[in-house]
Amino acid sequence: MNTATVSMAVTPTVLSTFLSHYLNRKPLRQRPTARLSYDEGLHLIKSFLSFASQHTVEELQAFTSQWVPHPQWVKVQEVDIPEELLVESANVLQEQLGPEGIRQVGGRNWWQWRRPHSPLKAEWIEMRSDYHERTKSGDPGKRVMLYVHGGGYYFGSVDEHRYQMQRHARKLKARVFAPRYRLAPQFPFPCGLQDCLAAYLYLLRTQDPSTIILAGDSAGGGMVLSTLVTLRDRGLPLPAGAILISPWVDLTHSFPSLSGDCPLDYIPSNGFHHKPSASWPPLNADEYAALKDLLLKKARPGDMETLKSPSAKPGHPSQDSEQLAEAKNADVEPSIASRAETTYLSINIDGKEVLLRDQIQMYTTNELLSHPMVSPVMQPSLGGLPPLLIMTGGGEILRDEQIYLAHKCADPARYPPGDVHMNEAAREQILRFKPTDVQLQVWDDLCHVAPTLSFTRPAKYMYRSIAQFGAWALARAQKTEIEILDDDDISVISSSGSDSEEPTAPPGKKEEELPKADQPHVGKAGDPLPPFKNHMIRQRVSHHGVIRPLEPAADLPSCVIHPNEIGVVKEGPVRKWLEARRQWDSRFSNARTKVHKKRLKEMMAGYQGFDGETPPPSALAARRKVGGDLADKAKRKSMGLALWSLWGSKHDEMTVQREEVAEKTPEVKVATTQEGHGARSPSDLERQARDVAAQRPETARSRSRTKIVKDEHQTAGHGGDDVNTPTPIALLMAKREGRVPQDATELPLTSNDSLTPHYVPPSTGVAGKRPIVGGIAVPFSLDREAETASMITLTSTMDQSMRVASPTSLGPGLEMDDWPVTSARSRASVVGETGSAEAREEQEDVVSELETPMPFVTPLTGHGLATGDTNGHAGPRVLVNGDAAAAGSHDQDRPPLETFVTAQEDLPKAQ
Repeated sequence: MNTATVSMAVTPTVLSTFLSHYLNRKPLRQRPTARLSYDEGLHLIKSFLSFASQHTVEELQAFTSQWVPHPQWVKVQEVDIPEELLVESANVLQEQLGPEGIRQVGGRNWWQWRRPHSPLKAEWIEMRSDYHERTKSGDPGKRVMLYVHGGGYYFGSVDEHRYQMQRHARKLKARVFAPRYRLAPQFPFPCGLQDCLAAYLYLLRTQDPSTIILAGDSAGGGMVLSTLVTLRDRGLPLPAGAILISPWVDLTHSFPSLSGDCPLDYIPSNGFHHKPSASWPPLNADEYAALKDLLLKKARPGDMETLKSPSAKPGHPSQDSEQLAEAKNADVEPSIASRAETTYLSINIDGKEVLLRDQIQMYTTNELLSHPMVSPVMQPSLGGLPPLLIMTGGGEILRDEQIYLAHKCADPARYPPGDVHMNEAAREQILRFKPTDVQLQVWDDLCHVAPTLSFTRPAKYMYRSIAQFGAWALARAQKTEIEILDDDDISVISSSGSDSEEPTAPPGKKEEELPKADQPHVGKAGDPLPPFKNHMIRQRVSHHGVIRPLEPAADLPSCVIHPNEIGVVKEGPVRKWLEARRQWDSRFSNARTKVHKKRLKEMMAGYQGFDGETPPPSALAARRKVGGDLADKAKRKSMGLALWSLWGSKHDEMTVQREEVAEKTPEVKVATTQEGHGARSPSDLERQARDVAAQRPETARSRSRTKIVKDEHQTAGHGGDDVNTPTPIALLMAKREGRVPQDATELPLTSNDSLTPHYVPPSTGVAGKRPIVGGIAVPFSLDREAETASMITLTSTMDQSMRVASPTSLGPGLEMDDWPVTSARSRASVVGETGSAEAREEQEDVVSELETPMPFVTPLTGHGLATGDTNGHAGPRVLVNGDAAAAGSHDQDRPPLETFVTAQEDLPKAQ
């Protein structure tokens, strides 16, 4: 595959789509294909995948991993992930898999193997203007997106997806971190998952988890979800949120949408099939046994006519039920079992049990298709995760599993696993983790991962929605406000050609289906997120960006499927897969024979293995030739992918240009010393020049074109962290005095606590806000040091644990009982400061009546303040009952702090 052959293959599709688009415009109305750019892009990708299926997996991987130049206004930096982080991520995965999972995977070591001289690399992608602004301040950034690209787990690359990532970086003003993870089938599960987890651990070295959001499309979305579950179960820091774009989360294809046809999607309904090669399809048990017999007989590679597998014959794609029983009871040699899949997949087709001997998915073996780490919908619970945005296309073939995923995250108890997978550990997990907050968007008639068509109008709305959710998730996690670009003159939804035409209501369509100003539209970055209801924001979005409520869960096919049916391979998808496989085996039978000959030569030469481990049959780790060189080949520049990336980046380039124009410093005429003689002196002109230069605007984004994003407590009331939760003042005081830990949620009360001098009656206030003491809201916080001048009190710098709890003398001849108090409430505040048991009894008996107002003593803290400053200067004059008393006199000691009140108040008399 190269640019020339791909161009010749897709050109007829481009031309035919252009003609049919204008000849059949009426049937396309109210669908995204009514716009030429979307229609062309959809059929172009479909034609490319059809052409790629005529080539080997290796050829497709090489084509999509070619080097693609990036625009000059984008900053790209490549880094290596240290080896110790790969080891750490492997240890975390082994704990997550457990002994049984490690057995199913085939061992602990083979999936950690990498090609020689091939470390895990990743790219930092950032707008160059944001990079310069950030590096000047030395800020590592508080907005980082870890993006995992898609591609069916077996093709695609960071280069191919960079044009999408750079738009995420621009709209969110963030840094995108994209790992170059290993691809199947050469590196099947859990190789790619280990790399993604190591990339996240790398970010945690320099970033706070509250500054990170995870994102992924298709297979990348599935790995992001598995990464989040692993972090949750292992107790590792979770990111601020995650964005899943058409995630592939059920590799068993057990949901209804997989059984039908999806003409509005480019994913082939019969699965991915390719020309046979050394990597795919792998040998099944029968084929490997035949090669083993030839090897034992020392047959020549040319003697391959005897190698005829029943699955390769037309009309014999499988075995019947009797052969199934024989296969299950057959004795397989350990050497064969170590390199071939021995777990068969059985299904009932037309009332007959059929045995599938060939591996269906490239990512893993048939035995692991329903493993929770492979198909996350099989997890017992998807609660306890950070907020999620799940975007699905209403016309894509995987839509049902994505809709089910969103509802399972938000309500784990309502969507439990099937009876086969339900056990005590699963029940404990459902009860342990609280529901996850999810925003679900179902976009009418859109295809799989519609943001791939970034040059289309629907995709631009999707990028806006992603930026809106990402900004909210970051602001919520950081408990702060973040600044986002907000200018319709710069960030616009552009269109061209036929796309610019305004839609009109066709016959039979209601006018309200068209976009109107008063209808809710997809928000931009900076717009407030709608509130969550029952942990969900359920939206159906048109390709014009108009939002309407999603149908109730009871009306969605994916939400009414029985739990026992989820994770079970269905007849419809298997029937289509077998038919396509039969066609490929017939068309490429000669190529398959050549692959078997080559494999026999390699087996004669010998393989390097892993002691006691059984890697999957497609794993390159199981096919390492002795003395062979498996290093990666150097990348070549791809003109085809460069043109596709240029097409996808056109909107971003125009936006950057508009932003540069808006931010351009206006020309300023500065008077010089040679001008204006006779009017003003030269020195006056020089001062004017300096003033003009000082007032010249900087090149940073103007605040007039930005919007502040903050968390408006959309998730409040659903068990999340709410800063307005009432907190006992006694608990805050106890934390302040060090009597309880800082993370304590309640006071450890005993039966005698109420009799102790330190007992404080329970009262409530707001944590970190204005607490209430004796019914009065005080203007300072009791659980932390003062942050502003208005929060500084007389006790702000004192050690509260050293304060005297018992009442003390006011001075010579003045006792506590002689202290004038204006009201019951102020008397109670004084008694609350002293804290004696007798005083508390007196507080309970005090009557609510006014007494004669009397002057109050002005309080001063510390001995130095009582007698003057620390240098011995005379202190301020103090009024006591209207008489002036020298504060610095030594014949009368100042009363201690506890005996003074801060203010006089006159309360109305109780009626």
